[in-house]
Amino acid sequence: MSSLDAQPVGLIAHPSTPNDAVRSIAVQLRAEEPDILVFHYLLDADVSRIRVPPCAAGGRADALWKHTCFEAFVARADAPGYHEFNFSPSLDWAVYRFSAYRKGVSSGEIGQAPKISVHRGNDGLVLESAVRLGTLADLRDAPHLRIALAAVIEDENGRLSYWGLRHPPGKPDFHHPHGFALEVART
Repeated sequence: MSSLDAQPVGLIAHPSTPNDAVRSIAVQLRAEEPDILVFHYLLDADVSRIRVPPCAAGGRADALWKHTCFEAFVARADAPGYHEFNFSPSLDWAVYRFSAYRKGVSSGEIGQAPKISVHRGNDGLVLESAVRLGTLADLRDAPHLRIALAAVIEDENGRLSYWGLRHPPGKPDFHHPHGFALEVART
């Protein structure tokens, strides 16, 4: 088990959805204050060959996974339920709560919108999102978390590639328990 201020981890493309415009995707987690979790995504890619939603005002939105976006799934280490967080380069976001693997989905009431920042360049982009876990009752006091990190990258032709820490057998499925590859201790 690692601490929240861990070294960056690399995401890998699902074998059925390669995208050679992407050189790498790395994610680093860090804690800010006792209840804020920061996700720092670094996409190294030929941005002329991927579609990145333009920055907008930002707000809660559904179906962000239909275009380039970054995702995190966070669960208590001792419970089957989890939260799904979606962060778009448009600054839109979504939070969903599941009672178990793909069961009992509801809109996650987070209290305060994630703080998202995006920096774009010719060689990719950096997206950082700070999420206040303290407003999520089932995560607020969890001493240990299981985390799955993921990204969906849309290429210039509208095809999606799915990136994760690890993938279960079969089709891409970020919700699968196999994907919760990080276990971290909160201090």
